[in-house]
Amino acid sequence: MTIACLAHLPEPSAPVHPLPKGATDCHSHVILPEADQPFVANRSYTPPPATLAQYKTLHARLGIERAVIVQPSVYGTDNTVTLDAIAGYGPNCRGIAVVDAGVPLAELKRLAAGSIRGARINMLFSGGIGLEDLEPLAHRIADLGWHFQLLIDGPTLAELEARLASLPVPVVIDHMGHVQTKDGMAQAGFAALRRLVAGGNTWVKLSGNYRMSRQRPGFEDVVPFAKALIAENPDQMVWGTDWPHPAMQDFMPDDGTLVDALDAYATDEQEKKHILEDNPERLYGI
Repeated sequence: MTIACLAHLPEPSAPVHPLPKGATDCHSHVILPEADQPFVANRSYTPPPATLAQYKTLHARLGIERAVIVQPSVYGTDNTVTLDAIAGYGPNCRGIAVVDAGVPLAELKRLAAGSIRGARINMLFSGGIGLEDLEPLAHRIADLGWHFQLLIDGPTLAELEARLASLPVPVVIDHMGHVQTKDGMAQAGFAALRRLVAGGNTWVKLSGNYRMSRQRPGFEDVVPFAKALIAENPDQMVWGTDWPHPAMQDFMPDDGTLVDALDAYATDEQEKKHILEDNPERLYGI
């Protein structure tokens, strides 16, 4: 049995401060009604629709010009919805797919032609691939110039540190490692994440603060974690909304508030531009 999750806010607030030109949302999902595109049976949650039209309306309100659409776990390895959304968003969009280690080379090339730039393993929600595919798939996507993206929790991140550091492709960690602020900045998973970032091959998405925090709705307890990661390697930081915030059952964040959180993370407008514009250009080739 899967959990039903809340729908995104239809009218989020606008950011307090306008975003720089070329601002990029590096983590989002597009989800169709289940009648239009069936979900996999072994999913962890059942989401309401979050269409491309709604996503583009959100970006117009937030002042975001570029996007990275990530394959959600509910679609397994069928990347149809994600590919269609990337094409519909336009040339300022890239994507992340879910494929297994046995995926044919022709399919990888088709995905690359559709602006896919990485492969994802989701360790928190069922429906995708597992860690057994990590190294074999990393070697297969290396020639495409892709990276590996992981949704993972702090304890598992600590266990995988050596494996991630040895991969032949860059690694992107979702939602600041999904570490919980209640466990403190000295927790093993966050210490591992900081070492990986300092090593130069790992990127972090400064997203999902509401999944880490015990201080809703401002998420102030996440600020020192984000600042510490930026200090380790500001060139390896990107940001995303995580719209439409899947698997949330008791709270739905305001996307304008998520944008405003960057003002507490970045030291000045230049650093904010670096995170929102320059770094995504290097990572995704937008």
